[in-house]
Formats: sequence, structure tokens, C-alpha cells
Amino acid sequence: MTSLAWKVNRLRLMGLAEIAWRVKQAVSMKAGGLGFGLALRPPAPDLDRSGARFVAQPPAMIDSATVCTAAERILAGQWDVFALRGAPLGFPPQWNRDPKTGTVAPMISGKLINYRSEQQVGNIKYLWEPNRHLELVTLAQAWRLSGDERYRDGVRTLLQSWFDQCPYPQGVHWSSALELAVRLLNWAFAWDLLGGMSSALFDGVDGQRFLRQWLDVIYQHCDFIQGYFSRHSSANNHLFGEYAGLFVASVTWPQWPQSARWQAMALRGLEREAQLQNCPDGVNREQAVYYQHEVMDMMLLCLLVGRANGIKFSPAYTQQLERLAEFLAALLDAGGHMPMIGDGDDALMVRLAHQPGWSPFCSLLASCALLFERADFKRQAGRFDEKTAWLFGAAGAALWEDLPVVDAAPPRLAFPDGGYFLLGHRFGRADEVRLVMDCAPLGYLSIAAHGHADALAILLSLGGEEFLIDPGTYTYRAESGWRDYFRSTAAHNTLSIDDCDQSVIGGNFMWLKKARARLLAHSAEGALQVVEGEHDGYARLADPVMHRRKVELDTQANCIVVTDTVSCAARHRVRLHWHFSEHCQVALHDGRAEALGQRSSLRLHCEGAEMAVLRGGAEPGPGWISRRYDRKVPTATVACSVAVHGTTTIRTVITFQPLPG
Repeated sequence: MTSLAWKVNRLRLMGLAEIAWRVKQAVSMKAGGLGFGLALRPPAPDLDRSGARFVAQPPAMIDSATVCTAAERILAGQWDVFALRGAPLGFPPQWNRDPKTGTVAPMISGKLINYRSEQQVGNIKYLWEPNRHLELVTLAQAWRLSGDERYRDGVRTLLQSWFDQCPYPQGVHWSSALELAVRLLNWAFAWDLLGGMSSALFDGVDGQRFLRQWLDVIYQHCDFIQGYFSRHSSANNHLFGEYAGLFVASVTWPQWPQSARWQAMALRGLEREAQLQNCPDGVNREQAVYYQHEVMDMMLLCLLVGRANGIKFSPAYTQQLERLAEFLAALLDAGGHMPMIGDGDDALMVRLAHQPGWSPFCSLLASCALLFERADFKRQAGRFDEKTAWLFGAAGAALWEDLPVVDAAPPRLAFPDGGYFLLGHRFGRADEVRLVMDCAPLGYLSIAAHGHADALAILLSLGGEEFLIDPGTYTYRAESGWRDYFRSTAAHNTLSIDDCDQSVIGGNFMWLKKARARLLAHSAEGALQVVEGEHDGYARLADPVMHRRKVELDTQANCIVVTDTVSCAARHRVRLHWHFSEHCQVALHDGRAEALGQRSSLRLHCEGAEMAVLRGGAEPGPGWISRRYDRKVPTATVACSVAVHGTTTIRTVITFQPLPG
């Protein structure tokens, strides 16, 4: 898509108020580029004022060797940035050089840089990621655990190099308010771990000079954020992150007269957006589970930082966090797998855990188990993880032990506001069946930036083992075609008409026409369970088509019947795709797809369809799964093709059983 076409599509999704606001922002950016309205000389900080410490004294369960090993890799100049593992970026790195393409971003006013242009800045996600400074927290943790001054001095080396290479307001790291906000979150945690104002980093004349320089840049970050909040159709998780960064910074560093205003502004924004961006039933409106995790993490961190400083959030805020946790608990299967619904980019607000196999979702449930004294959350979380240990300390570990060990129980099965419905039985047990059906909106606000065209898709886990999956996101780069494939209808366990998507893509993070899904029936009690829904995404075709799907689960017969009805008048080519976990062995036998897992087997037969197994083609298309950003591996997709003429019903029968032994 050309830049002009993108701009036209973006304009189509704006109202007059947003257009006026963006014109005003453009004028402000131009003025900033000319040196007007900048915080070039921050006011002197009041060094007698400082926020309360909020990082807990870590309990003995923290593995200091693992943390120090991670810190040593950083000191050795080895960085993990998405698909790049152990990349030799140096210590300190070149902060304006994209580690993937080698492109060096220009040193002009950050607000005049087109960070979407790969020619100008390289791959912006790879360039921004190290500049969020999660590594500073790792070094600070290692110092806190070991007392080795090399780690503490490493924090200063990285910060000083960043100040030198990225002077306010020059370069791409002064272009996105969200990036500044996440950087502030990590600076706040590193600051606290190193001892705050009493840190030996600030001893002597040189130390005091470094302290003043850091505080000046913190002030400039806060001033920048409060002038460039994401608004209107962009007011999604970015806006939440901007408020979170400003809140934590204004609480941690209350040294300026403006700090109180920033804190009040951010607190109001967090309270408001916690309700606007999340459904009453606990589903984040972006319809992207990983972004739900990010919003929850920011809610949690702000809540804990606020509590340590005597700042209370409303009961509505904390209740919303608990409801969000209930949705995660409902989706998490007995094996600890979380479906990859919607976009996901592997982002962490702050990296506090380094233990192998750490799960951000289980960690959130562990923290919420302590916050709300929920034994069911404790059961789903499985363990008291390192991140929760840093946040709650020894008192949290004691409370964890005091929470009772409870038997598995059914989670909430209906999320009518968010649009997700569960069927299944023996939840949380070794022989559980957990099926999720998507009757959700496409996404949030007019652009629905992080939604996927997945209406009426189903996901299936058997005994804690994934079978029918969502293949994930893979990339945010549109040029290769993979971005559009992974969010397409063909990339989900649902039905497409004439190889069209249910919703119409308008850009990299933009949808023009959006399928509207609605629930028709949901009964999750007894041996025979049913969920049924429909969507109008294909009503836009010359011969309008409605898609209705009914899913019936017979828990006694271990059988699922999926009945798809396409209501139309003319001829159409209907395709159903069934995406399997990469851990399943899938093959066709006698017109049926057989999938063999490690503990269960499954058979799938689509009546009257031509069936094929697709795996890992060179062009964007079925047969791939991406569990990490910018990495994909082949998997099996069963493609079923049916030619229809007029209203037709297509029946898919899925049977499953545990393997012997």
C-alpha cells in the first residue's frame, strides 16, 4: 500500500474532531522542530523530595545466578531483540542504529521523523526495543542481589551513552510518547532497585552532575508525554501506556511543581481508560489477548507504585483488574497455554523475571491471586514466580502459602460484552476439554488496530494440549505480505467466502469495513453443550452472504459437530481452515484428517469437501504458526474447500480421545 493510499484510508476513519486535533498536533510538531514550546532548560529539581520505594526486598527464592548471567550478557554487549538472540550490539550500543537492518536514524527533531519509513529509520520495532531500557532493570537487579559494582556502574554507562547519543528532542527516540513512557517505567524500577536518591551512583561532584542530568531528561520525558497523548482513534493501549509512564514518573520523581499536576492528570486518565478500554466482563476491547496482558500489567504496576506512596485507586479500577484476570483464567488451559487471539508483539513493560519457562499470563494471575486473595487464580498461575516475588516480596510469598490449595473448578464460561464463549468439561484436570468460540467485535475504536478477522473461529485444547490454535501475529511489517496473512480470515479456524476476508484491511493497523458478530445461543451445561453465532462480514459482496456457525460438544461421546450455514443466492467458493499446533502430527486418511498429539488424538471430517493438509509454504498463506514476534515455524493446516450454489449447510465432525497409557 502506498503512503498516499494509507493516508486516504486513515482520513476516512477520522471524524471532524480528530482531523482538527491532528492538524493542531501537526502545527505543534512543526513548531517544536523549529525550537518553540520545548523544555530545553528544565527547572531545578527539589532534591529533598522523593517518592517512596516500591520494589520489594526479594525473597530467597530468587535465583541470583540466573539474574547475574543475564546481566553479564548485557555487559558483554549481547542483546536479545525479538528474533535476534545474543546480537552483538556492544556495550554501550549505538542507540540510533537499527540492530536488524543497520540503518542509522537521522538526528533531526523527533517529531519530524517518519518512523514508519524503513528507508529512513530501518525496522522501527527493532530500533525502539533496546531503547525502552529493560536491560537497565536487569543490571539493577543483579547489583541488588550480588552487590557487584560493575552492574551498578553499567547502568550509569548505558544511561550516559543514551543521554549523549539521544539529546532532547533530537532523533527517533523523541517521536513516540509511548516509547518515552515505557522508558520512564524502566528508569523508575532501575532507580528504585539501585537505592533511589541515596544510590552511590550520585556520590561526589560527578555523581551529582549525573543525577542532575538524569533528572533533567526525566523532566523532558514527562513534559513531552503530556503534550502528545494518543487521542481519538489512536486512544488504545498507547494512551494507557502514556498515562502509566507519566504516573509512575511523577510519583517516583516529585521534584518539580509540575509533578503534582502530571500525577493528577495521569491518575484521572488511568481510571478513565481502565473502564473505556476494557469491557465490563473483563475482555480488553482491542480483542487481542497479549495487549490485554500489557494493559493489565500497567494497571498492576501503577496500582502497586501508588499504594507504596499512599495514592489510592478507585474500587472500580481494582475490580476491573480482577475481571480482566478472570478472563485470562478462563482462556488458560490445563497445560498453561494461552490462545494467541489478536495481535501480540512480545512487549514487556518491565522485565523482572529471568527464570526459564516464565509466563507473563501466569505471572499476572499469581499477582492477582495475592491482590484479591483468590485461590482459583493461584491454582491457574501454578507458582509464585520471580516477577511476583520482586513486586510483593517476602510478605507476598507468605500470603501465597496461606492461600488454600483448591480443586479445579469451571471458570466463567460466558463473556458476552467481549464476545467469547466457552464449552467444555473437567476444566483444569488431566482430561479437560476446553473450547473457545469467538463472537467478538473486530477491535477497538474506528481503526480496530490490533484485531484479526477471526469471527466465529474456534480454539480447542484437550487435556492441556493445544490442537486447534490461533497461529499468532508473526510481524507488523506489511511489505512482505505476512502481516496481512496472519490477521486474515484464512489464518483462523473459521470460514471464508471466495477467498475474501470477513473484514477489509485498510492499512498496517487499520480496518475499513468490519464484520459484526453476534451470539445466537450458548448453553454450556450438561453432556450436550452448544454455542451458536453469526456475522455479516460478507454481506458486502455483490451476492450478499451471511455466515452462521453452530458448535455442539457432546462430552460423553467426545465429539464436536460444527455446522456452518452460508445464506446466499449465487455460486461461491467456501473454504474452511483448521490450524493445528505445531506439536501435532497431521495427515489425511480415507478422507479424514487425523491429528496425533502427545496425549490425545483427533479426527476431523468435513462432509462433502475437498480436503488437503498445507504446511509451511514459501508465500504468505496457511501452514505456519508464530509464537514469538518475528519468528514463525511450519505447522499443519487442514484446508476444506466446498463449492456452493445458494444457501448451503456444511458439517464438520471432530472426534477425539486420549491415547492409551
